[in-house]
Amino acid sequence: MSPAGAPRALVYGLAVSGEAVAIALQRHGYELVIADDSVTLAKQQIADGLGVELIATPSASEIGRVVERCEMLCPAPGVPETHAAVVAALAAGVPVVSEIDLAYEWEQQRPGGARPILAVTGTDGKTTTTLLAAAMVTTAGRRAAAVGNTELPFVAALDSDAEVFVVECSSFRLNWLRSFRAEASVWLNLAEDHQNWHTSMASYEAAKSQIWAHLRATDVAVGFARDAVVMRNLTAVESRAMTRTFGSPDADYRLDGDSLTGPGGSFGSTREMNRTLPHDITNALAAAALTLETGLADAAAIRTTLANFRHPPHRIEPLGEHRGAQWFNDSKATTPHAALTAIRGFRHIVLLAGGRNKGLDLASLASEHDRIDAVVALGESAPIVAAAFDGLCPVTTATTMTEAVEQAAAAVRPGGVVLLSPACASYDWYPDGGYPARGEDFRRLVSRHFASASGRAAHEGDAR
Repeated sequence: MSPAGAPRALVYGLAVSGEAVAIALQRHGYELVIADDSVTLAKQQIADGLGVELIATPSASEIGRVVERCEMLCPAPGVPETHAAVVAALAAGVPVVSEIDLAYEWEQQRPGGARPILAVTGTDGKTTTTLLAAAMVTTAGRRAAAVGNTELPFVAALDSDAEVFVVECSSFRLNWLRSFRAEASVWLNLAEDHQNWHTSMASYEAAKSQIWAHLRATDVAVGFARDAVVMRNLTAVESRAMTRTFGSPDADYRLDGDSLTGPGGSFGSTREMNRTLPHDITNALAAAALTLETGLADAAAIRTTLANFRHPPHRIEPLGEHRGAQWFNDSKATTPHAALTAIRGFRHIVLLAGGRNKGLDLASLASEHDRIDAVVALGESAPIVAAAFDGLCPVTTATTMTEAVEQAAAAVRPGGVVLLSPACASYDWYPDGGYPARGEDFRRLVSRHFASASGRAAHEGDAR
């Protein structure tokens, strides 16, 4: 129980982040109010364990009354800026506080001093770059925790033995910042996304720019030199912090032949990397900039990390080769920008694309049609995908992932690539599992197809 007179906080949304925030707030002496728009047995059990009533699917008027009794609103990342709880809090002057702000502010109060923080944002590549940077720090001999928009919320890691935090910052977490900053932070890119959460692209950009809102003169801001929006925002912070660029031939961190090069010289080679798709190289440059600029890793640690790094699943994940064709699971690509990043790494592609569109321009996928031999259109947005490639390459439509695998196998040529890179969310076919469920289903069906086809070939050989 919270002490009498304790500050009251409303936690809205009780998934992974919301649960971590609720637990941390209670430990810091807050009285909790918890609400959720979609209550499940698991969420009810979490609330019961905290000894707090869970308000289920409150009306807008009820939300307003609850908000007015609180000193703070902590919305889960899935609660959009247009949500009734956010609208009510802003109208009542109740602070809307992000999970990473809470963690940052508590970390600054840590006995013995705060630990170093690195931060990563961008439309695409956040998770991989975050994990790369954490691996570089770990290889250099310090315990690093990859937190934030990962499986581990920042607030849940504060009591760990981590010596360095690498924070993956989604726009949802950045949107309400009041204090968070990092010794080094990178903005990877900006493309159309999350227009079902933000009110506009301007709002989305403004949220991303918050990663540099509270920089100190000793901090380093790193931006992708090929992205005009990122560079415009990076220029705006030059008077407040050191800036570095990456990704173009004249950037501070760049590819010089096959040498990964920074202001201090070469720190690796693409020959030593375990994968060298174009975005693998830019992610490596970004992570190296974070760790080298802060002295948290050296060139030797970076080389070792890049040679041994295991890419997270569902991100251009190789599934194997069958009858001379390679198969890849890129289910994480839920926007056209992400899908195009994958497409640009291959030729002779059979592309599996579609799902639940997030209000984005799927026609842009056809801008790389010269790399694509055929398209299998999926899910709710199949007609839009099919229309985008009409007259450019053969298109079929699948009504299940099983059909999609069968159609892709029939269309791919030896030496070609089958690429699941949907450019859409997955909640039409996988309402409870998101992109991981889609990727896992694709992986399972591809494995089954390989085994079945091999079995048929063996049987035919025996018959002969």
